[in-house]
Amino acid sequence: MSDAVQRVTATPAALEMLATLRKRHGQLMFFQSGGCCDGSTPMCYPAGEFNISDTDVHLGDLDGAPFYMGAEQFAYWEHTQLIIDVVDGNGGMFSLDNGTGRRFLTRSRLFTDDEFASLQK
Repeated sequence: MSDAVQRVTATPAALEMLATLRKRHGQLMFFQSGGCCDGSTPMCYPAGEFNISDTDVHLGDLDGAPFYMGAEQFAYWEHTQLIIDVVDGNGGMFSLDNGTGRRFLTRSRLFTDDEFASLQK
């Protein structure tokens, strides 16, 4: 297992929700919404059902599900680790968590100087 710093991670609760959604929908992907329609929330889709552009940034994978963010939004968040969690409530109207009674939520923390430097290599 790698001890490298990750740009995006998930809590055990988020990984459990991801496994449940994968059983229903197959392979999955995420896109961190920039605030339109559903606010700034991690949106979960069946793999390939959200068009990724050449300017979107792949931050990493959550248990095999790729996680993307638009380049303009990434410019604001590049110093921050995203921690995907699950809380009670309604999911984004376009996200697969909608209707489950739980929703994905992005928490964050600033990278230390050393962590951020290691990401620049």
